[in-house]
Amino acid sequence: MSARFDLSLLPPTPDLSFEQVLWAAGVSLVGGIDEAGRGPLAGPVAAAVVILPAQMGLIEQLRGVRDSKQMSPSQRQASRLCIEAVALAWAVGLAEAAEIDVLGIVPATRLAAQRALQALPAQPEHLLLDYLFLPDADMPQTSLIKGDCRSLSIAAASILAKTTRDAYMIALDTELPGYGFARHKGYGILAHRQAIMCLGPSPQHRRSFRCAGFKH
Repeated sequence: MSARFDLSLLPPTPDLSFEQVLWAAGVSLVGGIDEAGRGPLAGPVAAAVVILPAQMGLIEQLRGVRDSKQMSPSQRQASRLCIEAVALAWAVGLAEAAEIDVLGIVPATRLAAQRALQALPAQPEHLLLDYLFLPDADMPQTSLIKGDCRSLSIAAASILAKTTRDAYMIALDTELPGYGFARHKGYGILAHRQAIMCLGPSPQHRRSFRCAGFKH
C-alpha cells in the first residue's frame, strides 16, 4: 500500500465509484470494512462490514453518510438507521482491551474485522477496506487510503463501527463509574488521564498503551 494520496482527488462525499466497477464485473456482494477505536486508552476496537445493494438511488437513500469522524452523534445515529434499512447485510465485531494488549492494535483490529465477517449471513465476494488488509480473509481485497472518504460502503461501515463502540462505552460508564467513559469514549483527554491517576486503570484499560497512571 502506498502512503501517498493526492487529497485534491477526494470526492465531495463518499461515492460508489469502486463498488460500481466491481458490480459491472459481476461481483454483486461488495463488503466495505472500517474500524473505530484504535486510538483510545480504554475499551474495545470495533470493526464493521456493510454490503450495499447495487440499485438505483442508493446514494440518495444514504445522503449524508460519510466518514463518521465528520459527523455529530445525532447524525451518525440517524445514518445508522438508514444503513441498516438499506444494506443487504451488515455486522460489527469487537476485540477487547485484553486482546489488544496481547496481540497489538493492528492485529486486534483485524480480529474484530474477522469477527464481523463471521457474523454475516453471506460472505462478500470482494472487500473494500480503509487502509487495512486482512491476511486471513480468503477473498479479493482493495485497501484504500482515505477509504471512508471515497467509498460509500466503507463510510457506512465507519458509522456502524463508531455507533456500536460508542454505545458500548456509554454502557461501560455505568459499570465502571468515575472514568467518564460516556463522555470521552475512552480517549485520552486530560480528565480521563487524571481519573486513571486517581483510580488506577480498570480491566477495560489497555495496559499496553502509554498514558498517565499506567505502570510499565
